[in-house]
Amino acid sequence: MDKQLIKIFEKSTVDNNIPNDLYTQYNVKKGLRNEDGTGVLIGLTRIADVVGYKRLDNGTKVDAEGELFYRGMELDTLLKKVKSDKIDGYEKTCFLILFGYLPNEEELTAFKEELHSLYELPKDFLTTNILKKPSPSIMNELQKNLLNLYNEDENADDTSVLNTLQQGLSIIAKIPEMMVYSYQAKAHFIDNKTLTIHQVNKDYGIAENILHLLRTDSKFTKEEARILDLLLIMHADHGSGNNSTFANLVVASTATDIYSAFSASVGSLKGPRHGGANITCKQMMDTIITEIGLQATSEDMQGILQRLVDKDFFDKKGLIYGFGHAVYTLSDPRCVLLKDQARVIAEACGESNRLSFYEKFEAEVVQYFKTAKGKNICANVDFYSGLIYDMLQIPEDLYSPLFVASRSVGWLAHNIEEKLYCNRIIRPAGYYVGEKVGR
Repeated sequence: MDKQLIKIFEKSTVDNNIPNDLYTQYNVKKGLRNEDGTGVLIGLTRIADVVGYKRLDNGTKVDAEGELFYRGMELDTLLKKVKSDKIDGYEKTCFLILFGYLPNEEELTAFKEELHSLYELPKDFLTTNILKKPSPSIMNELQKNLLNLYNEDENADDTSVLNTLQQGLSIIAKIPEMMVYSYQAKAHFIDNKTLTIHQVNKDYGIAENILHLLRTDSKFTKEEARILDLLLIMHADHGSGNNSTFANLVVASTATDIYSAFSASVGSLKGPRHGGANITCKQMMDTIITEIGLQATSEDMQGILQRLVDKDFFDKKGLIYGFGHAVYTLSDPRCVLLKDQARVIAEACGESNRLSFYEKFEAEVVQYFKTAKGKNICANVDFYSGLIYDMLQIPEDLYSPLFVASRSVGWLAHNIEEKLYCNRIIRPAGYYVGEKVGR
């Protein structure tokens, strides 16, 4: 950029500064957060509830063990109910999130057959839109290809509820292909690796198809598919206030098409403060292990923690990735459940030492914040999910896209719910604090 323009910009940031105390003066909630850290209410939903604290009778907020409910069903209970010999827990969860109850066998069969019939991408979509010009970012590629699906839809601008449901199911069914093919194109044309393209298998569920499409030999164990299915379930929804879902609601409230709304959600989820956090967390943990080794002592870990906080290690931003959450305080239920699954896969692939390091580091971080900062902080879902993806031989490029594959059903359900019961453009206000010059 031109040096003069840089100076002009730097001066403008000083001249147009908005002092922090003005936010308090005008009762403006930064980041739509209340003073106690809770989110400003932006709507009503029956789809999911995220519980991380309790309110006493006098209104005081107190920390609590985390709970996540899909349609009123607690996550751990849901996992027990959807467990079966078939790898279709995510499909059952999609049905629950969309329709409000778990399906019987006949309903599940009809739902799965509908999804399977929508798997295949339109004719020439792969060669024209994915292989022709790959992107170094699979998330950006997903945004592009969601908008390309618009061009393939004869009723793309029909935002009626039933058509939105049909379009959404089609997107959910096609995301595994779009993300894996985009990764394979990037791996070949940008990273100089072998190009591997498999046809989607209509006999497989979504978790199985992801592994089938990704692996060069298409081989995977039932346990690997089951764990990926579990990860998809855990990321399927997280209430209407999370950033990507809210982005979806804001865009959809203008009565635009679902492809535009979902593309906005993917853009939101790409950010390291949201869906990109699991990549950064894994990279941080890899760097820590390289620095102090898997046999590190408590003192070694405390030393690294202090360096992280002091902005003297890793990305030098003073952040400890994989810890803390906007709602959860004492525990993230997804993290608790993932840790159990991490033990299973770590033992199977000889990674027990690395998992043990993660567990010890988690304990050290929790203790550090309780002792040094006087606050409760918990490991969140990102802390173990990146590790599990790695043990499943899933490349980092696909960590966030897998989040998209899972969360798309939540976006769809909230999109439909908002259309049915609110159906108003989301238009908050900003308070003007600049000067005014008359004519």
